[in-house]
Amino acid sequence: MLSILEMSALLLTLSAALGWINHKFLPMPHTIGLLTMSVAASLIMVGIDVMMPHRHLFEPLTNALLQIDFNAVVMNGMLAFLLFAGALHVDVRKLASRAVPVVVLATFATIASTFLVGFLFWQAAGLVGLPLPLSWALVFGALISPTDPVAVLSTLKNVNVPASLEVEMQGESLFNDGVGIVVFTILLAFAIGEPGGKQSAAGVAELLVVEAGGGVLLGLITGYIAYWGMRLIDDYAIEVLISLALVTATYALAQRIHVSGPLAVVAAGLLIGYRGPRDAMSDRTQTYVFGLWTLIDEVLNSLLFLLIGLEVLILRLDPLALLLATVAVPIVIVSRFIAVGTPVFIPRINRLMSRLNVVFLTWAGIRG
Repeated sequence: MLSILEMSALLLTLSAALGWINHKFLPMPHTIGLLTMSVAASLIMVGIDVMMPHRHLFEPLTNALLQIDFNAVVMNGMLAFLLFAGALHVDVRKLASRAVPVVVLATFATIASTFLVGFLFWQAAGLVGLPLPLSWALVFGALISPTDPVAVLSTLKNVNVPASLEVEMQGESLFNDGVGIVVFTILLAFAIGEPGGKQSAAGVAELLVVEAGGGVLLGLITGYIAYWGMRLIDDYAIEVLISLALVTATYALAQRIHVSGPLAVVAAGLLIGYRGPRDAMSDRTQTYVFGLWTLIDEVLNSLLFLLIGLEVLILRLDPLALLLATVAVPIVIVSRFIAVGTPVFIPRINRLMSRLNVVFLTWAGIRG
């Protein structure tokens, strides 16, 4: 069993080595290059293990990966820092100007996609010989429908898209998490037969307000406290420390009081990113604070995409499950197309959303 230090050394070394190879010899964006190379390396190692099953050549690496609780590492570790770093660099004024499309995409499109994916996946599972209850298919729909803010924000750094479309994609990916969590929680409770699965409309609305609204409110409160702390001093080291404390404390408190931690750190990041440079940070402090969070974003994204690629080593899929997973890809894409395309035909909303963006939004709906 590897220690935390040894595990960190292994992942950082692999990330640095593959990043160097990608930068030197390949034309791919950094995170995409890491993901591609780590998946390719994993598939090669799996192939070698299949051809030489008694050698166990890569067993130490496989055992090391099995030690990692991926959910805990991402949800209780990386996610808070990545979301804050992403929100810190979002232009709040531009986001406000595209508020209607962002809200429509983050709510209606997410919910519509959940039910479309769930129904089609349920049908597909029966056709390939792996039937499952509709309730669990809907849980999958809720799980896969929200776009991944980490992947979206990372990819947007490497492509040129119109400013308005970029803001819509950023806003949707940052805010549809709250809707996705509420829908997922309700459908999961329904699937496993808990009483909470039979929520009334009022109960669903209350859960949405508490989970999503509570997270945003918490983030604004803690963000404002941190903003005032920064405003009262001019010491870049302490202000950097305040930003780190803000993220960890906000996310931990959100989990403790059962509100959305991701939305809380997003709200805090938007507030600090908007008010901090204007009123609370000197030029020197801005250089260090924004520089640190850019670096944190790059390092954690590198590790995350590396881990995603290496996870192939420990996946054990039978042929039918692999077939169903393959079929799920076009199901998710088609459902996404319908979900983001429908609002452009709704009166009043269609004046604020371009039909030309539907195809791009469909393919840009990245899942992590």
